[in-house]
Amino acid sequence: MSSGAEGRTFMEVGADGVALITFINPPINSLSFDVIGSFKNNFEEALRRDDVKAIVLTGAKGNFSGGFDVAILQGIQEGKIDPEKRPGSIAIEFITDIFEAADKPSVAAIDGLTKGGGLEISMACHARISTPTVQIAAPELTVGLIPGFGGTQRLPRLVGLPKALDMMLKSETVKAEEAQSLGLVDAIVSADELVNTARQWALDIFHGRRPWVVSLHKTDKIEPLGEAREILKLARAEAKKQAPNVRYPVVCIDVIEEGIVSGPRAGLWKEAVAFQELLFSDTSKSLVHLLFAQSGTSEVPGVTDMGLVPRRVNKVGVIGGGQMASEVATALILGNYQVILKEENDKLLQDGIGRVRANLQSSVKEEKMSEKDFEKAISLLEGVLDYESFKDVDMVIEAAIEDVSLKQQSFADLEKYCPPHCILASSVSTVDLNLIGDLTKSQDRIVGVHFFSPTQPLLEIVRTRQTSPQVIVDLLDVAEKIKKTPIVVGNCPGFAVNRMFFLYAQAATLLVERGTDPYQIDRAITEFGMPMVPFRLADMVGFDFAIATGTPFVHNFPERSYKSMLIPLMQQEKRAGETTRKGFYVYDEKIEASPDPELEKYIDKSRSISGVTIDPKLENLPEKEIVEMIFFPVVNEACRILDEGIAVKAADLDIAAVIGMGFPPYRGGIMYWADSLGSKYIYSRLEEWSKTYGDFFNPCAYLAERAAEGAPLSSPVEEADLRRK
Repeated sequence: MSSGAEGRTFMEVGADGVALITFINPPINSLSFDVIGSFKNNFEEALRRDDVKAIVLTGAKGNFSGGFDVAILQGIQEGKIDPEKRPGSIAIEFITDIFEAADKPSVAAIDGLTKGGGLEISMACHARISTPTVQIAAPELTVGLIPGFGGTQRLPRLVGLPKALDMMLKSETVKAEEAQSLGLVDAIVSADELVNTARQWALDIFHGRRPWVVSLHKTDKIEPLGEAREILKLARAEAKKQAPNVRYPVVCIDVIEEGIVSGPRAGLWKEAVAFQELLFSDTSKSLVHLLFAQSGTSEVPGVTDMGLVPRRVNKVGVIGGGQMASEVATALILGNYQVILKEENDKLLQDGIGRVRANLQSSVKEEKMSEKDFEKAISLLEGVLDYESFKDVDMVIEAAIEDVSLKQQSFADLEKYCPPHCILASSVSTVDLNLIGDLTKSQDRIVGVHFFSPTQPLLEIVRTRQTSPQVIVDLLDVAEKIKKTPIVVGNCPGFAVNRMFFLYAQAATLLVERGTDPYQIDRAITEFGMPMVPFRLADMVGFDFAIATGTPFVHNFPERSYKSMLIPLMQQEKRAGETTRKGFYVYDEKIEASPDPELEKYIDKSRSISGVTIDPKLENLPEKEIVEMIFFPVVNEACRILDEGIAVKAADLDIAAVIGMGFPPYRGGIMYWADSLGSKYIYSRLEEWSKTYGDFFNPCAYLAERAAEGAPLSSPVEEADLRRK
């Protein structure tokens, strides 16, 4: 994601008559208007020169090209950059009409990252030679776009329609061997032989010893029209099912179909128009924002700007062998860390080791890991019953049950046995980190690590006032190695994700007790794009867990908590969610959910206890208002989190909401979405509801100030002091 300001290409002509053009734009040779302009100049010079017979394209320092610089695309979206040429014009006027149609053959020598626009340029070459380590992908749809340099037309003609659809719609990465079997790569050679092999291949094409293949005109991989249309029809139906609220997957399929039905030239023109429209869509702007937000979570003011270097972490102790501890141990092992797993007795220890083994074996079954890699991974795990093996650990993660006294004792013991440099981390979700360290002298080494479910690649790194910046830097490095996106937050009840989304469930309950159908709420939130809707989510996690995680919020923030007896009343009747097959829904043997007519009696009783009455205005709420009444309290709490310095920046909360709670990524995250509606609008709605329904909706001071100024909620907090309780 470099700026592209210094990007260029460099050309040198060898005695063999081959012009070698190299993309140079560190670190991944991103394409920019400067790079493409330089490439065009070099290529046209090569065409003019009589001593040039053929051209080879390659990239500097181990990467061909990571694709078009997304920072430039964002600049165009925001009106900060006015491009001389639209990508679609470049695709047709240069890549197709000059480059691919040239009377001198070109061969791409690809290595490392060959993605997006880089892949598209390589496909316009007459052959592609790769190294074994090449990574080929068409990831444009991850930012709400489609390939814009002719990829929608050339990729199906090179690899066939089904694989091309997978590569584009799913942003699948293809490695060298598969690429060769597909016909996307013509030969695989070592990095040392790459350029020389490509030079010879280009000369062989020039002399007629190898075929001169123009990808755009290939037809042998394209299915007959009727069959192709059926494949596209099925793909379109699946895209609408998987992503009903966005256009770009269907647009991509439509553009591919145009080329198959009306010819590749017509497909290129449709691609150019569609790319430009998608570039300025709200969806693409949101997804581009998230891309930069995610890469920015590791930038923490006052920590990562101090010149600190991560210390080497080799061995990690994990206390506990339960479900969470086993997941933590598995993640560390997959990150190539030695793990010492400690439990209280041998049975619990063997159970924990068994869980880790099962987790790793599931990777083998899913073909993500070979048997050899499994044996290597499991060898990194050692089980113990005491602290003797903790004398040389670099970090300990205490992952026992959420019991303050138990965690306090564990930390006091750890301080006695672990070396002075050892990081003392607790896998917490609700317990106050300051309480955990009460019996510990080394407060600067204490940090919280809030792991979510294994499928959620998010890690909240929780710091106290005393936590050392060095410890945070170390944890950021560990997060990268175990493939988790880190969010550095301050210590408070619920931290960032849970604190924001406590209000999600409470708002839904408030609406139900005042007359809104719970199933209507879940449908509206599903339509909005949430995979985890309030009442289905409560059933899934179980009522005991829902109450346990919600209690700290109610205890610490009673003035803005909505207290309801609905769940306790259902618990009294042995309804606990999926585990009892009865909760807000009823469940069959396959845990398929259905509405339960009996739910109404619990709602009536809870309403009576709470002393509230049905509000006719809430009985038939439009979907838009349901969404707002559910999410505006979440936005309000996010504003408090920013104002208190619990989160460093609004973009971190966007990532936390998307990865941690499944907030629709195409909406850009909770704060980005809120800013699309405007602080004044959100404030006015909350203010209106607070007058009718009480302090639960009362807008916070931060929101009120932003609304008064007409300022975005996500603009930086002035002189935020990062108050950490």
